[in-house]
Amino acid sequence: MKVIVFGGAGFLGSHTAEELTKHGYDVKIFDIKKSPYINNKQEMVVGDILDKKAVNNAIKDCDIVYNFAGMADLDESYKKPLLTIENNILGNTNILESCRRNKIKRYVFASTVYVYSDKGSFYSTSKKSCELIIENYRESFNVPYTILRYGSLYGTRAKDNNWIRKIIKQALMEKKITRHGDGNEIREYINVKDAAKLSVKILSKNYENRNLTITGNKSLRIKDLHIMVKEILGNDIKLEFLPSVSDTHYEITPYTFKPKVAKKLSSNEYYDIGQGIIECIYEIKKELDLDDEKS
Repeated sequence: MKVIVFGGAGFLGSHTAEELTKHGYDVKIFDIKKSPYINNKQEMVVGDILDKKAVNNAIKDCDIVYNFAGMADLDESYKKPLLTIENNILGNTNILESCRRNKIKRYVFASTVYVYSDKGSFYSTSKKSCELIIENYRESFNVPYTILRYGSLYGTRAKDNNWIRKIIKQALMEKKITRHGDGNEIREYINVKDAAKLSVKILSKNYENRNLTITGNKSLRIKDLHIMVKEILGNDIKLEFLPSVSDTHYEITPYTFKPKVAKKLSSNEYYDIGQGIIECIYEIKKELDLDDEKS
């Protein structure tokens, strides 16, 4: 069975593409740039999801479509509303339209827990809009879907805007961690590799036309996460908590009262966050060491 992963060169997309290959799927990656993680069993297509022709040509021979493309950073989306709407809403609709034309067996969309919240600004609004459009395509054109609402992801291959990567890198480079907020905000962090495994598991018929939440199994205060990183690195790290400068992030829960809910999907086996942080530290330390060698 052939699967295409839009945004397959990115953080979650590359791990999911890798997991799909492990499970025997014939994987094609579509992204704005060539994936540095692609292997010889995967096909690469460089293109833009706003290019309707390129999207349709890429989907033609596929059975399953994953969409991890578009704007994924909440703060960047807040600053760039037009780009967010173009990439997230129009890009998603371009892919859906090609799914309809090519009668794909499943459309898997990467949404967010922020759809439950009044926070998240344009990012949250774009994801809510996409979910409604996906449901419309199901009702009008019988396009089967699974919507995955991801929580706080961390792990290897993350970009610098990923919170855990950001604080580890700051700790290694500056011997301090800075947080705007008091650190009592609560998150359910999930390792990207665990999220990728669950993102493949949902191809089972049981998860067709369903909305699922994928977050970690344990709640953790951001302050406790900082202390954990500090202890792992030998306690020689200063923790700074500054006044909050943004109202776009939720504090304890993304949930406000909404009529539509989703089941939470989790696994009995998962990365312990301490082990996951150590893996991130090794990756970032290696990158920093290489940068030092070049300079």
